This record gives sequence, C-alpha cells and structure tokens, in this order.
Amino acid sequence: MRHEPQPSSAPSGSIRSPGQDPDPEAFLRVRDLHKHFRLHAVDREVHALRGVDLDVRRGEHVALAGTSGAGKSSLLKCVWRTYVPSSGTVTLAVDDGPLELTWLDDRAMTIARRRHMGYVSQFLRAEPRRGVLDIVARAAVARGMAADVARDAAAVVLRRVNVDEALWSTYPTLLSGGEKQRVNLAVGTIQPPELLLLDEPVSALDPANRAAVLAQIAGLRDRGVAVLSVFHDLDAMVRLADRVVVMANGQVVDDGDPEPVLARNLAVAS
Repeated sequence: MRHEPQPSSAPSGSIRSPGQDPDPEAFLRVRDLHKHFRLHAVDREVHALRGVDLDVRRGEHVALAGTSGAGKSSLLKCVWRTYVPSSGTVTLAVDDGPLELTWLDDRAMTIARRRHMGYVSQFLRAEPRRGVLDIVARAAVARGMAADVARDAAAVVLRRVNVDEALWSTYPTLLSGGEKQRVNLAVGTIQPPELLLLDEPVSALDPANRAAVLAQIAGLRDRGVAVLSVFHDLDAMVRLADRVVVMANGQVVDDGDPEPVLARNLAVAS
C-alpha cells in the first residue's frame, strides 16, 4: 500500500503554518497541498488550496477555522481523498512505515480508510434497509471489533450520543437531521480509527444533544485518536481543540492555542 511521494509542482512562496517546524511525532502530515478545480461552464480555475502544511499528532485535536470558502472542507476531502489533490503530499505515520495517500489507487485507498481513518460529515450515508444499531455495529466489525461484542458496544455509544433506543431498529432515511448526525458520529467513534476527520458534526443539534456529542468527541483524546475537525461553533473549538489552524483563501494564516488564535482572527474564524 505504500507509495512514494510525487514531486510537487506547486509554485514557490507557499504559506506554511506560522512558526511551526515539521513535527517528527505527527501521525498526519500534509505538505504543500494544492487543489485546483476547473469550472468548464465559465472557463475558470478555482484554487481551493494553495500550499497547505499541517501536522496532527496521535491524541491531538486540531480544529480548522475560517470563513466559507477558506478551504477547510476541501482540506478534509483531500485527506480523505474524496478530492484528488492537484499536488503535494498527505502522509500517515502508520506502524509499518509512512503511508503516502495522495496517489494511491482506489482499492488501496479503500483499504487505508478501513484500517486507519474515519470521516464524519453533516450527513449520514448508510446502507438502505439496515437499522441504526446494525449500521453502528457493522462499522465496529469493519475496524476489527469481534462481531459478538459489536452490538453491545453499538448500544453503549448510541446511548452516549442520546439516540433513543426506540430508534435503533429504524432505517436512517426515517430519522431527523439531528438524529442522523448523532448516528453518524456513533459510526465514526464506536471503534475509533487512528485518524478521525469531522466536518460540522454538531450543526443540526439542540443544546442537550450537542453537549452529548461534544463529550463523545472529547473522549477521543484519551484513546490516542488524531482528530482534524471543522466547526463553525467557536465555543466547540475552544472546548475541544488542542490547536486551531486558521485558513483564508486556501492557505494557513495562523496556528496555535485556541483562545489567542481565535481572538486575533475573529473576523475570519467564523
């Protein structure tokens, strides 16, 4: 599954995280990442990412901040490989050596996701005609949990994120937006991967359910999970993140402890 990094064709002068040297203990390492889109209808090229560098350690939660269009979700999708980067590298420090994701073929990328990664978005994409409990249990089995304990573990995590037991046999298509979000988080955290990507996981939640979900996410630190997240909720970033990385125009413009970084970037952080 390993693949040698490709030479970057990015232009010189890319902005790196201010004052941050490469972290030798990083589990996720993004280097000089660019993503361009061609809008053929208007013959225009959009530069979503412009030379992003980023490190995330095991047990560290890094939150991405910035206004709409800053490149936050594009960065998550390039790490997950929903988007194929235009240039640059995305590397995981897995146990058997560095795994460079950027140019893996689809089959190898599917294996890498199954073994090392998870992605929780605002929307639940689940198999039809499967109940909620079954969906969450199957996610645990896919990550290596024994089938005979997976259903009990699924019940535990569904209770933690406040999914009513009456809904456990329900098909996801019948759930509300907030219920789907909580099931999605249960799928992502029941048997946590080494790297978890979170894209607005609390956007549809009321205060009580939001608190339950944030508590579930906070517990990932003690389990050694590397978390890279996008929140528009500044309070959630301050509560959960070890670092906040601020993006603007597809570049990293600030990086550091949440409260001072957000205070000096309030205009572009939300």
